[in-house]
Parts: sequence; C-alpha cells; structure tokens
Amino acid sequence: MPRNFSTRMPAATLWRIVLGVLLAANLIAAALVMYPPGGSADQLELERSNLQLQAATRRAQLAQTTQHAASVEKGRTEGDKFLGDYFLARRTAYSTLLTELVAAADAAHIKPKEHAYATEPIEGSDTLSMMTITANYEGTYANLMQFVHQIDGSPRMLIIEGLNAAPQQGSGNLAISMKIDAFVREDGSGLEAPSE
Repeated sequence: MPRNFSTRMPAATLWRIVLGVLLAANLIAAALVMYPPGGSADQLELERSNLQLQAATRRAQLAQTTQHAASVEKGRTEGDKFLGDYFLARRTAYSTLLTELVAAADAAHIKPKEHAYATEPIEGSDTLSMMTITANYEGTYANLMQFVHQIDGSPRMLIIEGLNAAPQQGSGNLAISMKIDAFVREDGSGLEAPSE
C-alpha cells in the first residue's frame, strides 16, 4: 500500500523562504537607490552640463562655418564680377581692344599706325590669357600724354608695359611704339585673336 507523504512544507522553512525573498528584494531596492540605472543625480547633472557645453560649441562652429561660406560666396561673386568687368571675352577681345584703342587715339588726336596682337596663357589658369598689343602711333608729346591718360581711364584693365617715343626729323611729332597688356578669359568659343 502506498504511503501518504505530506506535501506540506514546515512553517519555519516557508518563513525562511519568504524572508529570503524579502531580503533579496530589499537588497535590489537598495542597490537601485544607491546606483540608479541612468546614474546618480550628480552624474546626470554633470552629463547635462557637458552636453550643453558641446551644443554651444557646435552652434559656434556652425555660425563660423556659415560665416566662412558666406565669405567664400561673396568672394566668388566679386571675383566673377571682376573677371566680367576687366577681362575681355576671347571671342570679342580683338575687336573690343581695337575699337577702344582707336577711340582713345581719336580723343587724343594721335595717329594710329600698325597693331599686332599676341595671346599667351597665364600660368596656373586654364581659362585666363594675357593679350599683348604692340602698337605704333604718331603724334606730339601732348597728344601722347592725353593718349596715355585715355588708356589709364579705360574700363578694361589695360597695362602699358613699355613705351618708346622718338622725335621724327622735320616735324614736331614723335614716333611712338607701345606695348600694352590686356587680359582675356575663355568664353567657350575657342577663337584665337588675329594678328595684323
């Protein structure tokens, strides 16, 4: 015959288990109070102040980068305007310079003679060239000074690289030889300036 075993646990053992569970729960609660999962209040405050400092630093860097970008864009715009104002488009450089030099000579009452044009690329640039104009004129010293003043007042950037003036025998005129530099930008036409 089978024996009857009691499945009852003694009361003392039951109390010990309950007390052990309560002790473990108290230890867990004490650990959570002493070492909270996100860190202590002081640690969280320190982390918050560090994050605020990082955010302020990043805002300052962003403002500085924005200012640099605006300066670069302003420089690009002003550079493009400078190139457009003072550098001639290759396609029209020859005719523009010829027209401008003839108009300056007429205003100065100086007689134009032969002109020669040569274009050389500017080192370090794929789109800019320097055009050198060798031109001969005839006129008085006063005419020459007025002509130089006309060239100096040109809306283009014209540089007088060299000037020779020799008196002609039997007249009060000078034989004038000038070397003038102008700057040319590529405009996609690929045309070369002709020589006279």
